Amino acid sequence: MDLQLKRKKALITGSTAGIGFSTAQALAAEGASVVVNGRTQKRVDSAIAEIRKAHPGAEVSGIAADVSNREGCSKVIQSVRAVDVLINNMGIFEPKPFEKIPDEDWMRFFEANVMSGVRLSRHYLAGMREKNWGRIIFVSSESAVQIPAEMIHYGMTKTAQVAVARGISETVAGTGITVNSVLAGPTRSEGVETFISQMGVQKGSDSAAFEKEFFKNIRPSSLLQRFASTDEVANMIVYLSSPLASATNGAAIRVDGGVIRAIL
Repeated sequence: MDLQLKRKKALITGSTAGIGFSTAQALAAEGASVVVNGRTQKRVDSAIAEIRKAHPGAEVSGIAADVSNREGCSKVIQSVRAVDVLINNMGIFEPKPFEKIPDEDWMRFFEANVMSGVRLSRHYLAGMREKNWGRIIFVSSESAVQIPAEMIHYGMTKTAQVAVARGISETVAGTGITVNSVLAGPTRSEGVETFISQMGVQKGSDSAAFEKEFFKNIRPSSLLQRFASTDEVANMIVYLSSPLASATNGAAIRVDGGVIRAIL
C-alpha cells in the first residue's frame, strides 16, 4: 500500500532508538523526508547512518537537542522551521514508589513528556494551518488509561498527552490537519530492555523469566502476552502520519496488545 508520504517532511523526537527509531526508519522507507532527533550528535549520526544503510537514497537529516527542556525545543525549532508531520515520541520513565517521588520528579516528568510536545506542536501547527495539511501524533501509552502503581508520575504524563492531543484536534476541526495519540503497550524498546535487566537482577532471574513473570503478575490482562516490537508500534504511527488516515482525528489509538480491558 502506498501511504502517500513521499516528500512529506517528518520530525520524530527521541528517534535514535526504540519506537522513535523504528518510526523514522519506516517513514524513510515510505519516501518521507525524515528528521531524526536525539540528545547527542553521536547517537543522531549513528541513527542516520543506519537508516541510510537500510534505505539507500533516503532523505534523512538530524538535530541533536534535548527536547525535555525549553532550550532544546528552541534549538529544534531554529534548525527545522516547518514540518508536515510531527511525532512527539520522546519520553522518560522510571519505576518509583509514590511516597518516594519528590516534587522535582513530578515537574521533571511533566516538562519532558508533556511540555516537549506542547512546545513543538504550538510552533509547527502554524505552518500546518498555512498549508491546510499536517499530522501531529503524541506517542502515549496504555499507562494513560491504567495508571501503573509502580510509576504514577509517568502515568499522569501519558494521560496528559492524550488530553492535549484531543484538545489540539478540536482547534483544527474542518481542516486537513489531524492530531492523534497512540497508546503503546509494553514494548521491547531500549529503555524497557534496561528496565527488564534491572528488575531481573533484583529478582534474581534472567530477562526471559522476568518477561514471563511481568505478564503473569504485572500486566496479566495482555492478550499478546509478550512485549510488542518497536516496529509493531511504529507501523500504526506511520499509518496515522499518512494522508490515508484523514478520517482519524482526535483519537487515542491503542497498540497495547490488548492490555486495556475495554471494548471501546
